[in-house]
Amino acid sequence: MNTQPVDVVLIGGGIMSATLGTLLKELQPDWRIEVYERLGELAQESSNPWNNAGTGHAALCELNYMPEAADGSLTADKAVSINEQFQISRQLWAHLVTIGALPEPTNFINSTPHMTFVHGKANVDYLRRRHAVLADQPLFAGMEFSDDAETIGRWTPLLTKKRKAGAKIAATRIESGTDVDFGALTRYMFDNLVTQGVGIHLNTQVTGLKKQTDATWRVKLLNHVGQARTTVNARFVFVGAGGGGLALLQQSGIPEVEGFGGFPISGQFLRTTNPKLVAQHQAKVYGKAAVGAPPMSVPHLDTRVVDGEMSLLFGPYAGFSPKFLKTSTWFDLPFSIRLHNIGPMLAVARHNFDLMKYLIGEVFASRTAKLKALQEFVPTAKMEDWELITAGQRVQVMKKDAAKGGVLQMGTEVITSSDGSLAGLLGASPGASTAAPIMVDLLARCFPEQIEGWKPRIRAMIPSYGTKLNADPAAAAASLAATAAALNLTNPVPAAV
Repeated sequence: MNTQPVDVVLIGGGIMSATLGTLLKELQPDWRIEVYERLGELAQESSNPWNNAGTGHAALCELNYMPEAADGSLTADKAVSINEQFQISRQLWAHLVTIGALPEPTNFINSTPHMTFVHGKANVDYLRRRHAVLADQPLFAGMEFSDDAETIGRWTPLLTKKRKAGAKIAATRIESGTDVDFGALTRYMFDNLVTQGVGIHLNTQVTGLKKQTDATWRVKLLNHVGQARTTVNARFVFVGAGGGGLALLQQSGIPEVEGFGGFPISGQFLRTTNPKLVAQHQAKVYGKAAVGAPPMSVPHLDTRVVDGEMSLLFGPYAGFSPKFLKTSTWFDLPFSIRLHNIGPMLAVARHNFDLMKYLIGEVFASRTAKLKALQEFVPTAKMEDWELITAGQRVQVMKKDAAKGGVLQMGTEVITSSDGSLAGLLGASPGASTAAPIMVDLLARCFPEQIEGWKPRIRAMIPSYGTKLNADPAAAAASLAATAAALNLTNPVPAAV
């Protein structure tokens, strides 16, 4: 048993732990940091490139960030907020490339236009109005709209080839989008941390967390190779274990986790590496979600670049599994139920009947039904060109709500202990794309005594820290151009509007 406390323990070998560890090492290089990952490799759950869409969520194409109000009005506030967050991530990655902490950027990020594609008169009208609202937003400068099939076909031929003549369709396109391989990015960040003395412990599962009288946390560990059990004491613990985070936070006993539950959603994608198809589609194209579908199940046809190879990914086809992780057990959901969260969980079930109906339908969807969904995007699609792959598990947050008893939150939630010595992340989308702003916010919450002294260094890494880029057209254009140059992104960045 190691009784000498380490400064920081990071639980989970994904993008969140990699980002927090990177920030802390930049800010406090003398701190001792240890990382524990239960699997034999890093970035194998939510950060794995085939377990997520790698969209680089910036609200450029995702319609769920701009829903219509009851009166039909649209506001850009949520979309702008998500984009602001993604710019923070881009700035951090650009900084790490500039100082040599990350390798050639094309190994993890590549220029890929972001598009939205809709069918039907009502949806075309909605997309036109959405474009009008976003057109004057500096972070969305250069977004194009078209309801002309020939124009859309020039943008990406697969969407219009052999589509029924006269069909009501529309699309938006913005060239400054990206495709991100978060698995590669995570591994590169951890490689850099190892050179700075950070310990990475694979095949090591955290089995318990207990607060000690000296205010440290005793972290119980089980090494799956040899079954050795050890402990380590830590002054600060971050639970970045994806779907496994809820169980660990519950084990910690902090009252702040009371009332929280997890709703797991599984998924599948269709993937093709057929060079003839890949050559006809260079974009990430998002559609509109089906009634009752969670935001992470919005259909999209994506260009992916993983390990240098280009492919197309379509989906996701959502489903239900009680697992909280792709590699965990079927008992995750029932074992997460407590007296304090059963009420909110039942309330969520009661108020989300459409979601339950949708997921059940997806579970039993035939191969023919999956092909039909793909053909709404690619009319010429043939199943023999595509393979079905299993995506990662996503665990949406369920929590107490004064009005409804419980709500299903489509986003991320950071939970911290009252003294800031323990923090954990729950939830999913936009997740990895906003890892940097989430972790920067966590620093302020968990290290109030240090944050003022850290701010100059944070601004050196993230120049827009503490400001809003979208409020300053010149600053927005300059930031987009600077990060594009540092990250070797090839798509043009519009000047200030």
